[in-house]
Amino acid sequence: MCGIGGMLGQPDRTVLSRMNRLMDHRGPDGNGIFSDDSCGLAHTRLAILDISGSPQPLYGPGKVAVVNGEIYNHLELRNNMYQYTTNGDSEVVLSLHNGKGDANHHAKWVSKLDGMFAFAIWAEGQLILARDAMGIKPLMRTIVGDNLLFSSEAKVLRAHEDYIPAIDDIAMRARIAWEYPLDGTTLFAGVHQVRPGTVEVWELVDGKPVMTSLSRFEKQVVEPTQSWNDPEGLLETFVESVKDRLMADVPVGIVLSGGLDSSLVCAVAREAAERAGQPVPACWTVAESEDNPDWKAAELVASCLDLEHHQHILQEDSFNSRLPDLAWHGEDLDLTVLFFQPLFAKMSESVTVGLCGQGADELHAGYPRYRDLNAHASEIQSRLDELNCNLSSLEGEQWWSENHSPDNHCKSLNDFLQFELDHGQLSNFQLRLVDRHSMAHGLEVRVPFLGFRHRDASNKLPMDWRLPANLEEKAALRKAADLTDLPSEIVRRPKLPAGRATSPKLIDEVLAELQPRVQEIAARHPNMEKALLRQPDIAVGLGLFEAMHILDGGRTRKSGDAASLLDEVIG
Repeated sequence: MCGIGGMLGQPDRTVLSRMNRLMDHRGPDGNGIFSDDSCGLAHTRLAILDISGSPQPLYGPGKVAVVNGEIYNHLELRNNMYQYTTNGDSEVVLSLHNGKGDANHHAKWVSKLDGMFAFAIWAEGQLILARDAMGIKPLMRTIVGDNLLFSSEAKVLRAHEDYIPAIDDIAMRARIAWEYPLDGTTLFAGVHQVRPGTVEVWELVDGKPVMTSLSRFEKQVVEPTQSWNDPEGLLETFVESVKDRLMADVPVGIVLSGGLDSSLVCAVAREAAERAGQPVPACWTVAESEDNPDWKAAELVASCLDLEHHQHILQEDSFNSRLPDLAWHGEDLDLTVLFFQPLFAKMSESVTVGLCGQGADELHAGYPRYRDLNAHASEIQSRLDELNCNLSSLEGEQWWSENHSPDNHCKSLNDFLQFELDHGQLSNFQLRLVDRHSMAHGLEVRVPFLGFRHRDASNKLPMDWRLPANLEEKAALRKAADLTDLPSEIVRRPKLPAGRATSPKLIDEVLAELQPRVQEIAARHPNMEKALLRQPDIAVGLGLFEAMHILDGGRTRKSGDAASLLDEVIG
């Protein structure tokens, strides 16, 4: 796990060094840069495999690369004809690269990679950018003058003195309406993401960076079968996924909320570790009190599975003080995941790798919105109307070419699950938050539910095995969980919203303290004012986003408590 950055056009080693400084939290174990007359690459390293080796950038014959993430099948892909210089997983990317070609050419070998990754390769006058199929690892880019800049996080782009961050007004309104940035957009004007499962090829044409080709190497498709009755097979795909994600030369832990998803990770990880003769990972839980339902459920899981269990009570004062860090690292508006910061901080004191249950709700229809798609469509449409948001002008890929009303995408559960996969709910919100807040503490978090075999099996489940008529969500997954040592009260436990379930009182207290500033923040954005007044948590999040990323042209990272930062924005 690492941070990567770079520039194509007129590389500047000073800029590359600044990039590394802005993402040193992602890679505290080392850093390096490369530059020639046309391209520069930057890398900060969090050592997971081949701890004493595998420095980056990585060099091969006539090519150089920076890689973020993990390639779980790297041993299978190693080529005896290639002269490796490391024992890590990342170098296999260089070994697979097989000469100059368009994006379709490169997509053929990138498709062999099983893992979570984002990388850049410079070879034969081509810059190749690629991102894993689910978008677990981030990669974004922008054009500044005659330079293409790219990085793991938007804040890293500030390393170039000519980059001035600004809010993308349409993307921001779309994010407030849909609750996540759409497609390849970010909240920053002119900054776009490399889409999950794609390869981009960039070249210099008349001295200017141009994307010369683009190819998708893997597209997620929800294609349910007519019938299903294989809980053993579904569970086995998950066991294999967890087994792959135990691969590490450093200690591994588990995020345990007490819900079905994280509890299943614990049960399967214990079994997989015992099978492999590896240490059984410990687990971590945070909550605002010992009376919290998640706290009690997590205790039950750890006790039944005989797991080492680390528990941490969230403190009100530290909770509040983490708001600026949440805004800085998250690069978003959401405040309900405040518990991420203290959770990952505690885990990073003991482990370098964590497993979590992200992705299960998207694959297995676990969110409450799936139970009433008409109501959800109505809510989104109401926000769009309130925001006066015409998404046909959304910068980027212009996918809103025909009917962009929510009704058009909520006709069936199948349609809506496909819509969310295609347009970023998982990659642009859930996975982004986990990546940013874990990497803020030098912790790599892996998501076994998104392993290739499990997501392939899950995408084929009939809809009534995801959300049956009795509305007990994730029916197939619960059937598979019945085959583990988890107690039935955990297997049947209903879905609760992560942030609100973990720290409802603390979140409400923070919002109550900051409520007097909501109206003034909303008034700064006439196109969004009504929607922000109806969503005070998002209004506060927007104010902190402005304070940390936009104020003073983003030249400095602001310090201070949340209230004073909001006052500075309002003032």
